[in-house]
Amino acid sequence: MTVHEVDVLMIGAGPANLALAVALEECGRAGVARSAMVLEQYEDVKWQRNLMLPWARSQVSYVKDLVTLRNPRSRFSFLNFMYERGELDEFVNLGTFNPFRWQISAYLQWVADSLEQVRVRYNARAERVLPIHSESGQVLGFTVPLSDGDTILCRDLVIGGGRDAHVPEVFRGLPAERVVHSTEFSTRVAETVGLARPGKPLRPVVVGGAQSAAEMFMALHQEAPGSSPTLLLRAIALKDYQTSKFVNELFFPSFVDEFFTMSEEARAKVLEEMHLTNYGGLAGPFLEELYTMLYKQKMLGQPVSTIRGSADVVGSRADGDEIVLDVRDLKHGTVEQIRCDAVFLGTGFDPRMPSMVRGLAESIGLDGVSVNRRYRADLGEGAHGALYLQGVNEATHGISDSLISVLAQRSAEIAGDIVERRVTGTGPDEDRRRSDESVGVGV
Repeated sequence: MTVHEVDVLMIGAGPANLALAVALEECGRAGVARSAMVLEQYEDVKWQRNLMLPWARSQVSYVKDLVTLRNPRSRFSFLNFMYERGELDEFVNLGTFNPFRWQISAYLQWVADSLEQVRVRYNARAERVLPIHSESGQVLGFTVPLSDGDTILCRDLVIGGGRDAHVPEVFRGLPAERVVHSTEFSTRVAETVGLARPGKPLRPVVVGGAQSAAEMFMALHQEAPGSSPTLLLRAIALKDYQTSKFVNELFFPSFVDEFFTMSEEARAKVLEEMHLTNYGGLAGPFLEELYTMLYKQKMLGQPVSTIRGSADVVGSRADGDEIVLDVRDLKHGTVEQIRCDAVFLGTGFDPRMPSMVRGLAESIGLDGVSVNRRYRADLGEGAHGALYLQGVNEATHGISDSLISVLAQRSAEIAGDIVERRVTGTGPDEDRRRSDESVGVGV
């Protein structure tokens, strides 16, 4: 076992932490960047690794990349990535603001490879995070044991790995090999197809009414040839996102300031009103593709897949090599049994803080986790080390916090906070006595 020491440790080489890594490199404080590290549990960087479908597109403009809204001159922009690959002309000729998902993923790997000061360590899974306390009990930093036996010590920790997958209680008693969450789809779909009855096509059921469920439903037509997938959703029908330009103004980084200053009641109301801008819906063009696919199946006499709205799974069990789902029709109250070979869950993510964060809070002795305007958690009086959370602060920073829309500006605010604490020689406790609003340190 080897112990490594860094100043700033970022867990997860996704868009959030890569944006922060770039901001640290561009902040003019090379010493901070050179003492920073990003941990990635896999051997490479991939965006939405298990839904890397060849036809899936980003639903956000490429202009909202890791840097452009913070620094339009940055060499780390998506357009510069396309230029360096010799693909800019062809991309511009597509006439779209929405690249394919695999293009965004390749862009993220290019950014990771292009970093000159911040280190990226691959095949490094953080098992847990433990606080380092002073003799008087203040948090000095963190210990992060890795799965390979090494340990990383850091002063500041940034957790940007996203929320934990949500598996509803009704499915938790089923055989694990027959339940696939969307976060596992590409990794496990081939083995799941092998669970079909001998000589018969797979009978898959997909649960969920949002983008990830619909993408799995579409993909199963290629991954499980001959199958006729069934999609079950509680809503009466699939819906498209709210995407008007008026609504999209609420995803401006500047709206985070306004949202943060609202009362808790007002924030909850805004989040409820904005639900269909990001959750429970699909991108309009993809809805058209789905409907057209089902139309062609019917007109050409092919096996017809099924989308059933107002359907709630209220029970499930294994019966030999089959899964039996009890499905309530919400329009009439009747319950029907559906037999299938495997269940694919597009059921989203646990709304709580990630288990790693909850475990750390318990180790520190915190009743809960709250962050200030600059995404720094309150670790108690006199803390020297700092914990920053990315992508899990919708309750305080708005619905865009889990999206790439605010990556560039958020990275500026976190990098600015990290740099300012070193320039002034203050720790989080001293900073907390000042206003929690961003002071606009340029990076």
